[in-house]
Amino acid sequence: MMPLALADIGEEYVIRRIGGSPEVKQHLENLGFVVGGGVKVLTSLSGNVIVNVKETRVAISEEMARRIFI
Repeated sequence: MMPLALADIGEEYVIRRIGGSPEVKQHLENLGFVVGGGVKVLTSLSGNVIVNVKETRVAISEEMARRIFI
């Protein structure tokens, strides 16, 4: 397992675990990040990551990307 922040651009991954407080987990779940779901890194800029999750583009900070394990 590794954090999403370290993922290769253009690769598809399966979310294995989401860390953080219950509020953070709920926020990420509301954005579409669920354990067992797919995620694809589209681009990374200054640590911030743009991903494709559930057919939607989502931009998240590096801090949030480090809480999502693939």
